[in-house]
Amino acid sequence: MAPPSADTVLLDKLTPEITQLTLNRPDKLNAMNEELVTRLYERCDEIENDAECRVVILTGAGRGFCAGLDLTGFGSAPRQNGWGGPAAGLAVQQHIAGLIPRLRALRQPVIAAVNGPCAGGGLALALASDVRECSESARFNVAFVRIGLSGCDVGVSWLLPRLIGASRATEMMLTGRLISAAEADKYGLVSEVVPDGETVNSALNVASQIVANSPFGVWMTKEVAWANREIGSLQAGIDLENRTQILSSYSADQQEAVSAFLQKRPPEYKRK
Repeated sequence: MAPPSADTVLLDKLTPEITQLTLNRPDKLNAMNEELVTRLYERCDEIENDAECRVVILTGAGRGFCAGLDLTGFGSAPRQNGWGGPAAGLAVQQHIAGLIPRLRALRQPVIAAVNGPCAGGGLALALASDVRECSESARFNVAFVRIGLSGCDVGVSWLLPRLIGASRATEMMLTGRLISAAEADKYGLVSEVVPDGETVNSALNVASQIVANSPFGVWMTKEVAWANREIGSLQAGIDLENRTQILSSYSADQQEAVSAFLQKRPPEYKRK
């Protein structure tokens, strides 16, 4: 159990190219308070400025991933400017919800290693990740509707239907019921279910496969994959893909990948 003064989001370099972020309030199932949310923003800034980092693994300390909002008290949002009432509430809401586009904006893919309860805002963090691996004991739920709020919060009503379909997503948002790891796998919410204690190792295996590809190619794949969830038509999506492929074809990464393939050797991508 972490002492009160411990860092609420730990950063560990598993390899020069793979960084692990660990939500670190295990006594609270890593529930979100102002300190944890702000620290996660700061860690994203650190990762963005790390030229070596290629993939991020996001997990939770202890027996859970993230139980969502800390109902015993969140704290005030930065730059709240002494507001009260609805303005203060909106500042807090925007501070939390802004984490979702922040993770999406990272050039590095994010792999959520879900190691237990994953609820509310914790579910949103998992949905905002690019890949989700989970343990057999993982449990998912929307949670917001269970505490008298709308089930549509911090990006969940946009992200969840795109991952598992509108009917199942709406049922989850209306009921707030717990989804087992087996159901999550069946629905396509996660890529793989692994034994308890193996989620980070499983995520590390996926991360290593990503790192084997070119840095620029991976960056562009993440960017276009997200953009095409938001785009209005097939042709617009293809137009974006076309331009990105031509852009990628002029990169040193692509030239090195082709040379390595022809020479039957591992590629050696230069640090950016």
